[in-house]
Amino acid sequence: MKARSRLARIPQRLLLVAVVTGCAVLAACTKNTDADTSARESTPAGSGAAFPKGQYASLDSLPDWGGVWVGDGPTTNEQPQRKGKYLEAYEEQMAMREKGIPIPNPFSNCLPRGMPSMMALGVYPIEFLITPGRVTVLLETWMQWRFIYTDGREHPEDLDPSYSGHSIGHWEGDTLVVDTIGIKEDTIIAGRGSRQQAHGPNMRVIERIHLDPENPDTLIDEMTITDPDALAEPFKQTLTFKRSREMQLAEFVCAENDRNPVDASGQSGYTIK
Repeated sequence: MKARSRLARIPQRLLLVAVVTGCAVLAACTKNTDADTSARESTPAGSGAAFPKGQYASLDSLPDWGGVWVGDGPTTNEQPQRKGKYLEAYEEQMAMREKGIPIPNPFSNCLPRGMPSMMALGVYPIEFLITPGRVTVLLETWMQWRFIYTDGREHPEDLDPSYSGHSIGHWEGDTLVVDTIGIKEDTIIAGRGSRQQAHGPNMRVIERIHLDPENPDTLIDEMTITDPDALAEPFKQTLTFKRSREMQLAEFVCAENDRNPVDASGQSGYTIK
């Protein structure tokens, strides 16, 4: 009753202004939300990866990537040509290794590899799910996944960095061309290494993924990595995978058996050799 009596004492003109103002703010927020959504999604309404019904027949013309793929790792052990503070951090780590000083391994704390090195883990298999408007990559290690959107959308302007980054792709014949940006700065570009000063915020990964024309049970991922802040020149590496029609991905829950010792500073006792 007291609340009602207080409300009754408020002039009706003020109440009307408050209601109108609130409606205006709500309309503006709704308008901004619609604009943000429109900016993020360039696909026409009712189409794209979220509306697959009626689009599956077109997938028959795409190459057969069925089964599980086991990687051979990169075809070269070359390291990226780093520069600036990224080169200094890498050289510091190499000096520690030469002196026999243990280098903390960030992966022992269950952090995923992330792009681009998540595609180069030869020990753990991957699988591709090709659906209308999207190719989904399932990775056994850390139970990661990648969404590669093939429905014509662009990268969002307000991208939130992630381990996998934001990937858009298109088919050039039997080759899937993928453009990935928005990758967290502490993911490793290639090989073993510390996450400290791993790469810059503008790293871009371009992939050309296709079957080997000489062997349809071999998949090739031609990867080019550019980074205006961390790399003196583009870094190229080629990944190869062998197909298994019988293998299945296993469950990989890192934290379930994470028993590596951790010291007072939070560093794991499991180190990079």
